[in-house]
Amino acid sequence: MKRSTAVAAGGVALASLIVVVAAASGVPPFPGSGPASSTAWTSAPTQPSYEGVSLRQVDGGPDYYARFKNGLPTDPSFFPIAVWFESVLDTGNVSLDKGIGLNTYVELTANSDLDLVRASGMYAIPTFESAAASGFALSDEVDMWAGPGSTTWTGKYPGEGQLCSPDGSRCGYTVQQDRRAVAPPGAMLYANYGKGVTFWLSDEESQGFFKGTQDLVSADNYWFTDPNICAKGEGGAIIGYTRDLTEDECRLAANYGWTVDRVRKLQDPGSVTPIWGFVEAGHPFKDSAGATTITGPEIRAAVWSSLIHGARGIIYFNHNFGSECLSQHVLRDCGANVRPIVGTLNRQIKNLAPVLNAPFLDGAATVTGPADYATKLHDGKVYIFAGANSAVGGEAAFTLRCGGSSAVVIDENRTIPVVNGSFKDTFADGNAVHLYRIEGGSSCGL
Repeated sequence: MKRSTAVAAGGVALASLIVVVAAASGVPPFPGSGPASSTAWTSAPTQPSYEGVSLRQVDGGPDYYARFKNGLPTDPSFFPIAVWFESVLDTGNVSLDKGIGLNTYVELTANSDLDLVRASGMYAIPTFESAAASGFALSDEVDMWAGPGSTTWTGKYPGEGQLCSPDGSRCGYTVQQDRRAVAPPGAMLYANYGKGVTFWLSDEESQGFFKGTQDLVSADNYWFTDPNICAKGEGGAIIGYTRDLTEDECRLAANYGWTVDRVRKLQDPGSVTPIWGFVEAGHPFKDSAGATTITGPEIRAAVWSSLIHGARGIIYFNHNFGSECLSQHVLRDCGANVRPIVGTLNRQIKNLAPVLNAPFLDGAATVTGPADYATKLHDGKVYIFAGANSAVGGEAAFTLRCGGSSAVVIDENRTIPVVNGSFKDTFADGNAVHLYRIEGGSSCGL
């Protein structure tokens, strides 16, 4: 995947410093780290018969989850589509969630029935021990509320009193290690981070949260709805600006892919921790100036940006703290405007799971124009997943190294002819996503 070198003016600066795995540059990806880093899956790029083209496995490798006790499925047809901090009390809850294509719960209320979750063919990563769980969640956003440091943690959470001892010190590293100490043996350990890791802290401080801490990681930046994220000390920090981001630079689906890349950059090369994308499903902030509700097209674009940048799962933030529908069950209670789109999106992800779990085919395609893209190889066919990286969209030109006669645009009922190894397509706006299957080409000898 890479950002195009030719983007609309509003996205040029933002695009130029996005952390990417650019096939043309020959730079390897920034893999993650975790407790199993000494035995983490790694691979050297396969030597291709087409110069400059190489296979790169997904972060962690295709069988990553098999190393953990009662882990998630490693079947290529499974792709984690999760919801954050739900409650599962009866079969009606599960039916609603499965009906929209969810298959995983990340954090659950303490009164949730995890046996029901397991019996329903769903998976759970709670903050408490359960024989029916597929993982164990460490503390959420500890980078923000406890900070980067190793002083003593009092065991309290925000709002409960003094957090670190001595008072005013920083104990975030300790919090995660203390949580690890009470985790079930062999469990997959998951942690989510926030603006500390992505914006506020130095790289060195942020990296302290990735050294032997978790096996699965995410970071939640809500680019479409956060009233503060455009500020120079937050979103502006991603490119070293000393000014606020413009609306076009900030309220951009491509920034969700940037978040995935940012988390990957912070991890040690040579060991791998899969990264899951985090996307809001409603109105996650209290009503104030700048707080908005995400739309269905924005959700789809944010999810696909995360996937294009290598996210190995998706988590929906399912709580509304503002707007007319206050709920911790947005996709159950408030989803009239987004539920159909999210359901269609989740079914599309499920159908394409074998491709998403397949290797990247770096260098097999290049794109000129306002689009991020990833090239995949599955079952002998090349796929290109592309999403706009400019608020105004525009035309993008795709050049293929492995040949091809046509590009089938998946789920759009249209096909674009490939002429002299290239085809063009239009991205209507910043939320445009097009998914292509190349017909009549080769796998570049791989």
